Amino acid sequence: MKVQWGFVFLATSIAIAQVGTGNVVPKVSILPIQPNTVALLHLAAGYTTSIRLPEEISSVVVGSPATFKAEHSEAEPWLVFLKPTTTLQSETNALITTKSGHEISLYLVSEGRAGRNVLVDFLVEYRRPHALAISADNDTFLIPETRSFSLPSVLESPLPNRRQRDALTSALEDQKELSLAWIGSDFRAAIGSSVGRGRQTIVAFSILNNSRRTIELLPPQLELSSRARGNGKRIIAEPIPISEYRITARRLTAGERADGVVVFERPAFKESGETLQVRLAEADQVDRPILLSLPFTPVPQGEVR
Repeated sequence: MKVQWGFVFLATSIAIAQVGTGNVVPKVSILPIQPNTVALLHLAAGYTTSIRLPEEISSVVVGSPATFKAEHSEAEPWLVFLKPTTTLQSETNALITTKSGHEISLYLVSEGRAGRNVLVDFLVEYRRPHALAISADNDTFLIPETRSFSLPSVLESPLPNRRQRDALTSALEDQKELSLAWIGSDFRAAIGSSVGRGRQTIVAFSILNNSRRTIELLPPQLELSSRARGNGKRIIAEPIPISEYRITARRLTAGERADGVVVFERPAFKESGETLQVRLAEADQVDRPILLSLPFTPVPQGEVR
C-alpha cells in the first residue's frame, strides 16, 4: 500500500517486518518529513513505539492522554516513545514539533492486547526528504500534501501525463452531476464511480458540511477492513496507500460541498469477509470518521456498468 505527488512517489516508505516468536509482527519504517501529511501507526498494549527524528524535538502533544502516553527526554532529544495506557481498543492523534518548526502528524491506533500476528510499529525513523525514491513496501500508510483547487484549474495544471489528468478531471466533473446517497448527519459523505485503469483504481467521492459551523477535512484514507475472528465487534483495518488524491476544498463553510478523487493500486486479492473502504473525517473529529465501502472490482475504463 503506497503514496505520491505528480505521479512519482515523493514519500519513501521502507518497512521491514519480521514475524517474532510472540503475538506481534514487529515493523520498522523509514519515512520522509513532509508537510500536511498524516502517518498511521499501529500500537499495542505492552509494547512501546519509538519515533526518531533527524533533529531535536521541542514538543509532543497527544489527543487522548488518558489512553496513550508520550515520553520525551532531553537526554534523547531526537526520540519520542509512544504506548497505549489501556488494554482496550483505542485511537487518537498526536503532533510532534521540532525546534526548526517541522510538524509530524500521527494517527495512532491500538488494538488493545495484541492478538496473534498483530502488526505493531516498533520503530519509525523520519528523514529529511532530499531525493526521490520508490516505495519498497506496501504496508506503510502516508498521505502526501495535495493542494486544493477550483475545478477549472485542473485543466491548466502542469501534469506530466495528459491521460491521467483527463481521467481525474473527468471523474471530478462527473461526480458533481451525480445524484448521491449521502451518509451521515452534520458531516455527510457519499461515494461515486469506481473506474479501473490498468493496475490502478480511480474513485470519486463527495463531502457535504450539513452543520452550521466551518469544518476542516483530513486527507482521505483507504483501508481493507475485516472483523476479527471470534469477536464480532473488533475491526482489523489494513491501510492502503493512495498514489494521488485531489479535492476541490479542504475547508468547508456551512452548507458547502467538496468533491474529490483518489487514485490507488488495489490489492491483488482479499478474503470474503474483508471490505475495501475509504475513510473520511474532520480534522477535529478524527475518531468519528465516515467509512464508505468501495467495490473491490472497479469498472474497466471505457466501460459502463
